[in-house]
Amino acid sequence: MTQLAFIAFGGALGAVARHLFGQWTLRVFGPEWPYGTFGVNVIGGLVMGVFIGWLAGAGRADANMLRSLVAVGILGGFTTFSAFSLDVVVMIERKAYAGAMGYAVASVVASVLALFVGLLLARRFIA
Repeated sequence: MTQLAFIAFGGALGAVARHLFGQWTLRVFGPEWPYGTFGVNVIGGLVMGVFIGWLAGAGRADANMLRSLVAVGILGGFTTFSAFSLDVVVMIERKAYAGAMGYAVASVVASVLALFVGLLLARRFIA
């Protein structure tokens, strides 16, 4: 039960952070492109890489609880594939085909690269 509480607490924190980040990007950049969703997914990938890289090298006894809190809970609540998918569909419905394709490719590539960079950073400077 404790593990589920860690996941739920982390998920709540991540979801609130995602909402606040999305509101901030709307104010700063406007609604023309889904900067909020793109940003949380790329940032989430980077943080996941750093966290998992650190966790793998730390040899901590509480690794499973930390993974539940951060990777499953916080980052699971912060990043969002469903909002990304909705953004792509909305762009397609607006007939912004090139923008939708560019956004989809950029989101996947940037998020995966960010995770890879995070792992490299953790392995080099933390682990």
